[in-house]
Amino acid sequence: MCGIAGELDFSGKDVDPSAVLRMGEVLRPRGPDGWGLLARDGIALGHRRLKVIDLSERAAQPMLDPELGLGIVFNGCIYNYRELRRELEEAGYRFFSEGDTEVLIKAYHAWGPQFVTRLNGMFAFCLFDVRDRSVLLGRDRLGIKPLYLVREPGRLRFASSLPALLATGGVDTRIDPVALHHYLSFHSVVPPPRTILAGVRKLPPATLLAIDAEGREQDTRYWSPSFGPRPDERGLGLHDWKERVLAGLKTAVRRRLVADVPVGVLLSGGLDSSLIVALLADAGQTGLATFSIGFEAVGNERGDEFMYSDLVARRFGTAHTQIRIDTARLLPALEDCVGAMPEPMTSHDAVGFYLLSEEVSRHVKVVQSGQGADEIFGGYHWYPPLLDVGDGDEAVEAYHRVFADRDHDEMAQVLEPEWLDGDHSRRFIAAHFARPGADRAIDKALRIDTEIMLVDDPVKRVDSMTMAWGLEARVPFLDHELVELAARIPAELKVAGGGKHVLKEAARSVLPAEVIDRPKGYFPVPALKYINGPYLELVREILTSRPARAGGLFRPDYVDMLLAEPDRHLTPLRGSKLWQLALLEFWLQKRGIAP
Repeated sequence: MCGIAGELDFSGKDVDPSAVLRMGEVLRPRGPDGWGLLARDGIALGHRRLKVIDLSERAAQPMLDPELGLGIVFNGCIYNYRELRRELEEAGYRFFSEGDTEVLIKAYHAWGPQFVTRLNGMFAFCLFDVRDRSVLLGRDRLGIKPLYLVREPGRLRFASSLPALLATGGVDTRIDPVALHHYLSFHSVVPPPRTILAGVRKLPPATLLAIDAEGREQDTRYWSPSFGPRPDERGLGLHDWKERVLAGLKTAVRRRLVADVPVGVLLSGGLDSSLIVALLADAGQTGLATFSIGFEAVGNERGDEFMYSDLVARRFGTAHTQIRIDTARLLPALEDCVGAMPEPMTSHDAVGFYLLSEEVSRHVKVVQSGQGADEIFGGYHWYPPLLDVGDGDEAVEAYHRVFADRDHDEMAQVLEPEWLDGDHSRRFIAAHFARPGADRAIDKALRIDTEIMLVDDPVKRVDSMTMAWGLEARVPFLDHELVELAARIPAELKVAGGGKHVLKEAARSVLPAEVIDRPKGYFPVPALKYINGPYLELVREILTSRPARAGGLFRPDYVDMLLAEPDRHLTPLRGSKLWQLALLEFWLQKRGIAP
């Protein structure tokens, strides 16, 4: 797990590595264990290293293989790299290191660009060919590892975070109106390739971008799951599916133990993280380090789930650390948390993951985490209403109604007229729903949540908040083979019983009923859900500041309405509309960006 950066010049000029050096400084927290720089023949590459696999300097990056004429910078982890290495060695390839990075070089040489279809893991990389000066950029199937791009005439820059690219200067930082519409509709998600800034794009998940020496580009999507059972699976019942889910999850959890350092678990006490702990214990792991976090209650809302995480820790004999955060610590951490965001992210638990990661990074370098289960196994409350919805416009309307933060009429109340030129978010849903591979409305919803909303909300949040402290997070529920399996399970078996029915039934052989049948919980940060006191004053200061008023994004009367009654104005998913606006302004001001 690392941070990567680079500049590619297609004009025939020598590259100036100073831009990559500046990006590398911003990426330092992602890779505190080492730094490497390579500049030659129109390309400059930088790499911040977090030592997890092959701790020797033989695995340092940028990595160049003189014999094959190929080089790479790579961020992530390939869980099946040992199996691929054995296959490549049998084919005659010789290795000089013991890690997964060199395997990517040899695999590309042996199998071409489609080598990515043989990878099980999370990755973002830039491979370059010394001889023909071609480049291949790639991103893993579920977008677990980020890759941001800035294109200019004759040049392309890339980095593991958007702020790293801003450090190079000259980036177009105007707000993208389409992205702004998405941000305000999809609780801060801006689907790729857009970002909130007009001049920065992100490589979509499951995508390869090939660039030749003249700068000509060709992108290829190499993976997308199909929804609904295969012909040979149509007779399967709940028992069959739950057995397959349990076997698939056991494999996914075991794969993510690949490391030359200890691997812990972020244990919230919910079904998903508890199941990871149970399966690791079942596989023979002892002395497993687990970590949970809690905040002060606000009103009648609890700020922790220690009752459940402690139960799981005792049951499986983990070395458990309970981290308590008082409200006095939460408020000062917000600014640094926003500074660690590659893009503005409104979810209340971002600061929770930030503070949790700070503590956990003092104990381990790698953790497994339970993100993704709700999207791939149908755990959210908006799925059951879609079971009997028809196709076409009816499906689009139904999903937009239960998921989107506001409709287009309210959007006109939020934004100044110059920022509003169409219902971009509804059109985006319609285009995604029109794609083949999912026939029913509920499967279309599960697919858009898996491929889009999951990637640019919880997955991005966990990666950025953990990597802000040099902590690698692995997400077994996003093992692509498990995702493919879950997509084929009939939707009724996923959303029954309050959601994640098949996963709950699979868990009964390894988890106590108290954990499985408990009320659904979320990462609780009550102080940011019910904005009052010093949090309301912070939000008021941000939204009424001179930069905010001068930027002219939001209509002052709408802002004043939210400030007058912040607890009244919540999104359909119970998020704060006030915090959503304030967070965007906070993020822009933190980076000195004026709309």
